[in-house]
Amino acid sequence: MTIKTLTFGCRLNTYESEVMLKAAEEAGLEDAILVNTCAVTSEAVRQARQAIRRARRENPDLRIVVTGCAAQTEKETFANMAEVDAVLGNAEKLEADSYRALPDFGVSAEEKLIVNDIMSVTETAPQMVESIDGHVRAFLQVQNGCDHRCTFCIIPYGRGNSRSVPMGAVIDQARKLAAQGYIEVVLTGVDATSYGADLPGEPTLGLLAKTLLKQVPEISRLRLSSIDSIEVDRHLLDLLADEPRFMPHLHLSLQHGDDLILKRMKRRHSSADARAFMNQARRLRPEIAFGADFIAGFPTETEDHFQGTVRLAEEAQIAQLHVFPYSPRPGTPAARMPQVDRALVKERAKRLRETGQALMSAHLEQLTGTTQKLLTERRGISHCENFTPVHTPSLQPGQLKTVRIVAHDGKRLIAEGTGLTG
Repeated sequence: MTIKTLTFGCRLNTYESEVMLKAAEEAGLEDAILVNTCAVTSEAVRQARQAIRRARRENPDLRIVVTGCAAQTEKETFANMAEVDAVLGNAEKLEADSYRALPDFGVSAEEKLIVNDIMSVTETAPQMVESIDGHVRAFLQVQNGCDHRCTFCIIPYGRGNSRSVPMGAVIDQARKLAAQGYIEVVLTGVDATSYGADLPGEPTLGLLAKTLLKQVPEISRLRLSSIDSIEVDRHLLDLLADEPRFMPHLHLSLQHGDDLILKRMKRRHSSADARAFMNQARRLRPEIAFGADFIAGFPTETEDHFQGTVRLAEEAQIAQLHVFPYSPRPGTPAARMPQVDRALVKERAKRLRETGQALMSAHLEQLTGTTQKLLTERRGISHCENFTPVHTPSLQPGQLKTVRIVAHDGKRLIAEGTGLTG
């Protein structure tokens, strides 16, 4: 029986699940399910617990090992589940020795735990993943952890403090991925734009990206995962202006559009900062598209505050909104603030998603009639260079193809001559 993985949450978790699988196989682990959890919201934790129970029902003879951010921040919650055989911390999950040390079936909750203090971790090892199963683009981890303490966020307590992978190790890994045939790489991290502050010479994320593209010419397309726009450096702006292999899409961690709420979140930017950055990026690369994370219903949020987020999204024409209804996380300052009624939180999240749908539809309409270069993925979906999805059922995964866009269905573009029948 091969080892199964269940992955929740961010792109970094997707990458790390491959590292986990490699480490477990090296340790000789068999007949097991590795569950890599997310802690960003209470709902993410609930979904992980639900999936674990389902996995136990469907696989009564397999060992279930739970890890990830939720396992790090709520280790007792998972250790006390009868369905769980072991709990690994976020650092331990990447080491083969952890899988060699797994406890036997039927031990106590305390004996299930292999979870150390994540704040004591001072380095991020350059984990060498030479392929990522089922993906035509590769995720390359360059950073982990976060030094900021936004009042709503539990993730620093699951990931630890910010630490960067040395630039040489990132370049070596990119070469390995190129040798495996990947033509697109995504640089990912928990707080990717803080990259390099802990390294000699303090290189930046933009300098890393510029160096990678220069030294690994086989990589045709380079993307970034979610970034904090207030930390963007001049090298990244240079790439936007001058480097066609640097893809014209940025996903921004904005979180809100009202300055008072941003202060209460302990964010480091204002709404004016966000607008100024997006305007500058558009001047440098007119075809760029933006995605953004937003929280609806943050404690003390009024209707006027909420409308500030709607205005920012609409005025900046953000094509892809990733909307989180605020979820209080025990141990965070925001959980102690005056809360917005849960029904109102959900209602505002629904309205913000509707705004996002309208913005996406307008974005798709704007691209209809244009010519786009696509990378085809699984299940008949491709993405433009600006990460807009395109329905292409006749194209094979891994293909780079230039097509004419003839229509859209409100969610995806439709390319000419790609086998769409309805």
